[in-house]
Amino acid sequence: MKKTFSLTLAALLLAATTACSGGNNGKPAAGSPDNAEPSVDQVELRIMWWGDQKRADKTNEALRKFEEKYPNIKVVGEFAPNSGYFDKLNTQLASGTAPDVFFLGGNVTDYADKGVLLDLQPYVGKELDLTDMDQTMVEYGTLGGKLVHISAGANARGMVINTELFKQAGMDIPADGWSWEDYARISKEISGKLGKGYYGTYNFTVEGMDIYMKQRGKQVYDMEKDALGFEQQDAEDWFNYWNDMSKNGGMVTPSLQVSNPPGDTSKSLVVTGKVAMSLIPSNQFAAHQNLIQDTLTMVQVPRGPKGTGVVFESSQGLSGYAKTEHPKEVATLMNYWINDPDAAQILGSDRGVPVTSKMRDLLMKDATPLEQTVYDFTSRVSEATKKEPFAISYNPPSFTEFTKLAETAVQEIGFEQKDVKQGVEDFYKGATQIFGSK
Repeated sequence: MKKTFSLTLAALLLAATTACSGGNNGKPAAGSPDNAEPSVDQVELRIMWWGDQKRADKTNEALRKFEEKYPNIKVVGEFAPNSGYFDKLNTQLASGTAPDVFFLGGNVTDYADKGVLLDLQPYVGKELDLTDMDQTMVEYGTLGGKLVHISAGANARGMVINTELFKQAGMDIPADGWSWEDYARISKEISGKLGKGYYGTYNFTVEGMDIYMKQRGKQVYDMEKDALGFEQQDAEDWFNYWNDMSKNGGMVTPSLQVSNPPGDTSKSLVVTGKVAMSLIPSNQFAAHQNLIQDTLTMVQVPRGPKGTGVVFESSQGLSGYAKTEHPKEVATLMNYWINDPDAAQILGSDRGVPVTSKMRDLLMKDATPLEQTVYDFTSRVSEATKKEPFAISYNPPSFTEFTKLAETAVQEIGFEQKDVKQGVEDFYKGATQIFGSK
């Protein structure tokens, strides 16, 4: 009797297990959010990012939606302000307590070199779908033959244009395809027509240097050689271009450049309607437009011998911790971030425009005129990149030191403490030492 009861109980348990598993051998249907082997155990992931409370609210909302779609994965979010984020991350990495997923920017190379990033390549085509992602974004995240970074948003550097100032001057608004000669001529012309206190452009010798070098088949920093990727004469030509613009009155004065730096949107002469053009990343366009009543637009940077030198760039992205115990779930979360319509609608363009064309098209349907300008511009850059590909740019080692050196050279030349030749010679010598070039 006991034996019969035991067999009957075993049969009932087997039937119950089969019924709970559902059809398709217990696996979710292909194409569903849960198209992966279900996990019996609850998995917890930690993710960390930088930013303000507004970004945190959006990110947490997106994470809660992810948990609804993948109920076996719980995600705990952490964030820190820009100023303290990397100190916090570095401390956690040193102690072996880093999050499963964390955000990085142009400094991703530093962390790849340390060997602390998860190789995501084994999960591509499974948990992670990159088929609709811009190829430049995939290349950006591939370092040392490993896929270690998934861009969470993209932007492209371009020229912000004050259309009202051009109308006041009776001049045509610039368009894609112009040259640096056009840029200098237009800057001088609009400054002259608008009169005292108005300028055609800010000085972006430093910010535009890598663009200029790429347009000539070179680059500021050659990663493979761990050295400068340009010659002293290249730098002298670039510095001379801006020095000439300063002399002809088309550019803001050195003192105004210092007191009203273009990188500080609240102080920028672009938003006060005094500067007609400047170089910005596309994800800063909204911040400029929201501070001025004049209508702004964006066009591609002036072209050089080999094109614009601008690629669809990663603004920031997600990397996995090499020691995570849940690599498949990490890949699943990243896939949700870049491919899921709900995630795209919640996150919007806070970290840059979506890196997949389908998600960009989705957001464009309900985009405001301001957002439409950014989407249209970045789409033009993305298409141009396919025809004129350029090397991906990362922050070089000692990036802060190099930037300070270049800015010092610009000021020394601008305030006439040195002529261009001497200023560039000192700059190039210092840059060579920074990058350890022979």
